[in-house]
Amino acid sequence: MDYKQYQTDTTADVLEIIKRKGCQPILFIGSGFSKRYCNAPNWEALLTELGNDCPQVEHEYAYYAQSGKSMPEIGSVFASAYREWAWGKGKSNFPKEYFSSKHGSDIFIKHAVAQKLKTLGPDKNGSFGSKELDSEIVALKEISPHAVITTNYDTLLEPIFGEYNPVVGQQVIRHAYMSIGEIFKIHGCVSDPESLTLTQEDYVKFANDKKYLSAKLFTYFVEHPLIFIGYAAGDQNIKNILQEIDHMLPDGIGLIDNIYILEWKPQIDSSEYPSREKMIDIGDGRSIRIKSITANSFEWIFKAFKSEAALEKVNVKLLRSISHRIFNLVRKDAAKNTVEINFQMLAHALENPGELANVYGIAALNNPALLNVTHPFLPAAAARQLGLSISWQKFNQLIDRLAEDTGFNMRASDNKFHAHISPIRRYSQAGIDLLIKFRDGGELPDLTDPLVTGEQILED
Repeated sequence: MDYKQYQTDTTADVLEIIKRKGCQPILFIGSGFSKRYCNAPNWEALLTELGNDCPQVEHEYAYYAQSGKSMPEIGSVFASAYREWAWGKGKSNFPKEYFSSKHGSDIFIKHAVAQKLKTLGPDKNGSFGSKELDSEIVALKEISPHAVITTNYDTLLEPIFGEYNPVVGQQVIRHAYMSIGEIFKIHGCVSDPESLTLTQEDYVKFANDKKYLSAKLFTYFVEHPLIFIGYAAGDQNIKNILQEIDHMLPDGIGLIDNIYILEWKPQIDSSEYPSREKMIDIGDGRSIRIKSITANSFEWIFKAFKSEAALEKVNVKLLRSISHRIFNLVRKDAAKNTVEINFQMLAHALENPGELANVYGIAALNNPALLNVTHPFLPAAAARQLGLSISWQKFNQLIDRLAEDTGFNMRASDNKFHAHISPIRRYSQAGIDLLIKFRDGGELPDLTDPLVTGEQILED
């Protein structure tokens, strides 16, 4: 077993996943990507530079870090200093329009960030500095990813994926559809300095909006191969995403076999066979297992993920436009009520034709809304409704006890209390109320009656 065998085994695994999923990968790109291809600073280095550039910042970055402040907290300290500088001796360094109540007080530091990063990209000849890096970028383009998601502020990805449409900051949440060929810049972009997620206040707002963002992106994470590029395994951004995935996936799934993290190792001995899995601590005593690929050149990895389908010959911009028009045609002409489309639900409905009407809100359900409205609680959220501090494990134990005592297994079918659209389980408020009654010794309805459980409506 050597590194050559490792490359062979890894490539075969990637090809098998792509074949099984039957769709293009999603790229999730972090600061290490920009550092590799255009020597961009990581977040710590960026804050260090910002601190050095502003006379109103009292101490170096390391002083604040040594004091136990997080990087968003240091960002807030520096933002206040930049504001004081801008309204004083540094006024000539900033556009006149920023000196208005229309802009937040952090606009000055965000302008400074934009100025530092806006020129990052290939040189005038389209090169990234070496034949090796240029070859990697060519191979990356040939992946023809379904979409690219990034926490980076810079515009490095735009020239690489020239036909892809950037969707920035809050636009990701407001985006009406999820089609092919988009770059989701979830932490903002230097093209719009106010969109940057930089300070503690920005991250609090991002955390509040994250549940909506997670719901939108989770379809991608379930249905596509996902590749983390430019992140360390301990990066908080990865932990945040994996926490959301962990909450939504089925209980005890083990290895998540469609998620890969690329890890850079400058020197690899030819006799090595690196680990192909990575256990990542996501906090609260929980961890999640994904696949790992270790390399000192990413070209062979990108080639492994390369699209072999006819899709790579298609004009992505045209395909995105067609997708948007089809979505709007269905949305405007097929129903008068606003409908949020859940793609797992559509797939489930196609496999179960009797349920197709449910998707369009015209079936004989008590509430003719979509399943993610009638059954809004994922397992972790359902557990919290019952005050269970150990998340879904105790929640499942309560369901098992209900089945033992009454003969009604809530999770055995789709019903009034529970629905399963692989791989996601969802629970209704009625399900929560039933479990609370059972736990507290209350009187239960007749759970042998399908009219009570609703199984005659939702049964597979």
